[in-house]
Amino acid sequence: MKFFGSLLYLILGMVNLLVAGLLIFSAYSTWISPVEYPVLSAVGLAFPAFLAVNILFILFWLVFRRGFSLFSFIAILICWSAVRTYLPVNMPSRVPENAIKVLSYNVMAFNSQAPHTPGSPNPILEYIRNSEADIICLQEFVYSSDKKKLTLADINKAWADYPYRKEVKLGVKRKSGNAVACYSKFPVLSARLIDYESGYNGSALFTLLINGDTVSVINNHLESNKLTLEDKTIYKNMLKDQQGSDLQGGVKHLVKKLADASSLRAHQADKIRQVIDSIGDNPLIVCGDFNDSPISYTHRVISKGFTDAFRQSGNGLGISYNQNYFYFRIDHILVSKNYRSLDCTVDRSIRDSDHYPIWCYVVNKK
Repeated sequence: MKFFGSLLYLILGMVNLLVAGLLIFSAYSTWISPVEYPVLSAVGLAFPAFLAVNILFILFWLVFRRGFSLFSFIAILICWSAVRTYLPVNMPSRVPENAIKVLSYNVMAFNSQAPHTPGSPNPILEYIRNSEADIICLQEFVYSSDKKKLTLADINKAWADYPYRKEVKLGVKRKSGNAVACYSKFPVLSARLIDYESGYNGSALFTLLINGDTVSVINNHLESNKLTLEDKTIYKNMLKDQQGSDLQGGVKHLVKKLADASSLRAHQADKIRQVIDSIGDNPLIVCGDFNDSPISYTHRVISKGFTDAFRQSGNGLGISYNQNYFYFRIDHILVSKNYRSLDCTVDRSIRDSDHYPIWCYVVNKK
């Protein structure tokens, strides 16, 4: 009996080593080019699962074989920077009066352009109107010319407190119907599309004048994973029936789609990086819907030299996509070293889009 017990611990120890190795690999998969190795680069999506299993192993070994807990403990230490990025814990800080509130929100066409009337206000319009944000960056900024739906005039009237506003059309020849927008209490001096290939998505560079300083803001809506209703059904079925005969086929199908989209985002991230480098040391805020997790090539390339606001001043997982069981933080706010972020929050109080808004306060360090 003792022999079988020792054999069981040996087998579990080997499994633990494997999972510890996978945790390390997923944490550093951000350095793998999605263009050259698209499937391998997507392993970062599994980082939270590998982290959870390693934590369970630590708890198990502390009860039965304390020394074996070092396998996972050391792996977590090696990946600590990734753990801190994915699951930050921060103490609350006092927000000074001169702090600027930045809000980023994929509004999903304002819930399919739901109309805005005194008797039935559009909830997304009302949320933003009451947000007290100073700078608002919006993705999927889509409205209607039909007065029975939500029009641009409705939006501008509701947000009269934001006198400075610009939108940038996205996609091929800017005819996709999609746009990103910036509404601000500070003057918006200019806005231009960042040139990269995409049929529907895109990024724009806005230049603002904030208390005498010229500040650049890059608002992003990077390539989506283009999951169809059928793909989402496959994913839900996989979660419900993890022993089903179609599990392997479903995994291969979804991984390929995620990998292909990751490859497109890699090109886009590289283009954004070039724009960031051209701005130099001037104040810069980068935000929006990256359609990628904090453990990804996209996030690593764009955030180089920046502070991830959620890592610096947020707490928990900060899941910002709220549908179809794809629970990840794919909306981000990054600030240049000129700024410090405070009280970064993924706001779960509104569910009228498939994304939650993310906001934070920023303070100039000078």
